[in-house]
Order: sequence, then structure tokens, then C-alpha cells
Amino acid sequence: SSPLMEQLNFFHDHTLLILIMITVLIAYIMFMLFFNKFTNRYLLHGQTIEIIWTILPAVILMFIAFPSLRLLYLMDEINSPLITLKAIGHQWYWSYEYSNFLNLEFDSYMIPTNELDANGFRLLDVDNRIILPMNNQIRILVTATDVIHSWTVPSLGVKIDATPGRLNQTNFLINQPGLFFGQCSEICGANHSFMPIVIESIPMNYFIKWISSQMNSL
Repeated sequence: SSPLMEQLNFFHDHTLLILIMITVLIAYIMFMLFFNKFTNRYLLHGQTIEIIWTILPAVILMFIAFPSLRLLYLMDEINSPLITLKAIGHQWYWSYEYSNFLNLEFDSYMIPTNELDANGFRLLDVDNRIILPMNNQIRILVTATDVIHSWTVPSLGVKIDATPGRLNQTNFLINQPGLFFGQCSEICGANHSFMPIVIESIPMNYFIKWISSQMNSL
């Protein structure tokens, strides 16, 4: 649901293809060694073959390393964000602050199963969702007040540690409307499993209306 996650998926498939090729080649060679009684007396020692099987793995590793490094730098790049969201991890809930707007902040708790609507998402839905506009760069600042948490939304390719006394930042772009779920991904105590993250992605005109209603209600 974000360009970065698409690139991560492409990289995964690219790397998996290389691994499959290596596995098939090695399996074929091992199979032939087990069932082949012939020997090549010129292959028992040879400079050429040793050079080939030293250089070839290095070239294959380069085909994995360069796309990987490109992705690492892309994930750290902050591209003129439209909105800055601050996420603060607590035991065991999240607080959010919209830094571009005055006093727009709220706590986000998981909705208990006995209070959940019939069409709610058990152990994933929250009382206050993060509302963000689609097709816009979003910067998120993440910290914590007590222990280490981790703010993670897999479908957006975002995972960043919330460390007490430290402000980490990353960015993402949501390219479609909808609900995106995540959870704390760092073991943070007894209720670690019960502090979910919900992002609601909406078009910009609806986001402006939501911001206006929030500011008017302050």
C-alpha cells in the first residue's frame, strides 16, 4: 500500500529468484556427484575453476547488495513531508500528536473484545484511529515514555523503534484509501500484544474536513 513496500516486495522476489537458482544448481551438482562414477583427472586441481567459483559468488552478492543498499537509503530519505505525526509509546497504548496543528493530540487504546462492534476487528481496532491523507508524504516521529516499543505497520513497510529519551523519524506515502493495521513489535511487558495501531487513509478533501472538525471541537 506504499511505494516503499512495493520496492521491498520486488527486492524479496529478486533475492528469492537468485536463491532458487543457486539451490537448483547445487542440488543438481550434488545429485550428479552421488550417482556419477566418472572422474575428470584434469579437474582435481585447476586454477581456472577455483577463480570461477571464487568470483561468481562475489558477483551474485553484488546483485543482492546494490538493490538492498538502494532500498536502505530510500527508507531513510525524508521528502518534503506534508504532515508530521508524532507517536509516543506507553505501557500499553499509543499517543499521537499532529505537530502541524495546535493542541491536536489524543490517546489510542485497543477496544476490548466485550465492547467491540459486530463488524469490528478483534485485538486490532482502536478507539481513536490515526487519520492521514493519501498520496502525500507523511513524516512520523517516534519516541516512548517508559520502555522500548516499536511502531510497525507491515502493509506500509514501516517499522521504527520507540526508545525513551530518543526521537526517531521515518516517512511513508499511502497510495490508496483504507484501513492499515499494525502492532507494537518490541516485547514491552505484560500487555505487549494489546496496543495495536490503526491508520485510516482518506482523500485530502475529507482530511481537511476532519482537521477542521477536530480544531472546532477543541
